[in-house]
Amino acid sequence: MFAFDLLAKEGEARAGKLVTPHGVIETPAFVAVGTQATVKAVSMEDLRKIGNQVIITNAYHLHLQPGEDLIERMGGLHRFMGWEGPLMTDSGGFQIFSLGAGKEHGVGKIAPIFPEEEDRGGHFSSRKGKPLVRVDEDGVEFISHLDGSPHRFTPERVMEIERKLGADIILVLDECTSPLHDYHYTRAAMERTHRWAVRALAKFQRTSDNSQALLGIVQGGAYRDLRQQSAAFIADQGFDGHAIGGSLGKSKEEMHLVLEWTIPLLPQDKPRHLLGIGEIGDIFEVVKRGIDLFDCAAPTRMARTGTLFAKKAERFRIHILNAQFKDDPRPIDEGCNCHTCCNYSRAYLRHLFVAKELSGIRLATIHNLYFVESLMRRIRAAITERRLAALRSEWLCP
Repeated sequence: MFAFDLLAKEGEARAGKLVTPHGVIETPAFVAVGTQATVKAVSMEDLRKIGNQVIITNAYHLHLQPGEDLIERMGGLHRFMGWEGPLMTDSGGFQIFSLGAGKEHGVGKIAPIFPEEEDRGGHFSSRKGKPLVRVDEDGVEFISHLDGSPHRFTPERVMEIERKLGADIILVLDECTSPLHDYHYTRAAMERTHRWAVRALAKFQRTSDNSQALLGIVQGGAYRDLRQQSAAFIADQGFDGHAIGGSLGKSKEEMHLVLEWTIPLLPQDKPRHLLGIGEIGDIFEVVKRGIDLFDCAAPTRMARTGTLFAKKAERFRIHILNAQFKDDPRPIDEGCNCHTCCNYSRAYLRHLFVAKELSGIRLATIHNLYFVESLMRRIRAAITERRLAALRSEWLCP
């Protein structure tokens, strides 16, 4: 039921198609984040009209609420959330990191210079506090952020949860490390992740019905030797595809190095997913280095605060609450054909945000998601026509 076909290359950038039981994903592709079986502020019909191909949900959150058993009784995740297209589920490794080392260190996925600032990857650092997680060789014990109840995840238990959820593509349990973890801890966590990956794959294979694909996750922080060890190990296990996760360093430059160390050791004939990165400037850089899929909550998170994508704006964004947009009759982005830009002005969007009307958040989210999807269509076409470098220069070096 699964196949990954490469259709074109330009340098390391790849255009292809990933066939799943619920449809074909044209790659490279942006994966919309629907953590709790919904992409915040928009409906599944909105997503279909926008052109979103695939959504990633989260086993950690869905286990806590409403529970994988309920979702299974409702006919599985596709039917439960009303989405007919491809679905992914993350294992919850990053959420466990957030409750553990992330809380202890006060950092997000890429460490910001100032720990309480939004980092350059679009992830907010968390305030320092007491960890709610304990990691051991068998798995992870954690306290629910909802009600304080105790829970335990093991690699095998996560496979059971993701089986019940029924997404097309699922991920193994891994241990994310903080950008502030030292080499020795990062290595120990990587090796533990490898042992968990072997256990998860064995459990997956024992219960396989060919309805799901399993991705192994490469760890190793921002250490070259660890990333290369992890990539070689995970690539050798026989997973259906591979994800790159964990700490990607303290800067975007370090993230680029992590990808350059890792990707050459992953098989050419299997898809590569980058976990949790995807601002506009990032997209060209990760695609250029050979990433096929990536997910990021930044487009929807920023939309909820009135930060909207625009091609000609600084850092590709405007903040609609700024006074300069009070009587601006133009659409958010004059080159955009989304529902919001075709029907509403910047002045109206600003009014909705000032008035705290919920429709403003929905219209902003539709725009940001469409903007990213439209860019991905251009990128896929550019790779096929061997003009990605020119498109990148047009966007990043105008």
